[in-house]
Amino acid sequence: MPKINFVDSDGTNREVETKNGTSVMEAAVQNMIPGIDADCGGACACATCHIYVSDSWINKLKAKDDMEDSMLDFAEDVQENSRLSCQILMNDELDGITVTTPESQ
Repeated sequence: MPKINFVDSDGTNREVETKNGTSVMEAAVQNMIPGIDADCGGACACATCHIYVSDSWINKLKAKDDMEDSMLDFAEDVQENSRLSCQILMNDELDGITVTTPESQ
């Protein structure tokens, strides 16, 4: 099972395992990762699962679609590596991905 490294804004690292096909957001909620609110439950209808993807992983993800890009307009402190964790589905190629939660959602 692929692993995700969640890093809090204060630097605390939490590694979780998840099944292929599970979104990074679902893995965060299932493992009570702080900083991922996921108010819309993964429908890409809010930005409360905003994360920063480590630079070494960002190019391994499928490109943002228009809906995700629009929802990121509602997130705070958006950066080039900002993504919505509900839109990243885990697979073996993403094993070990590192994402950082923002200071606030």
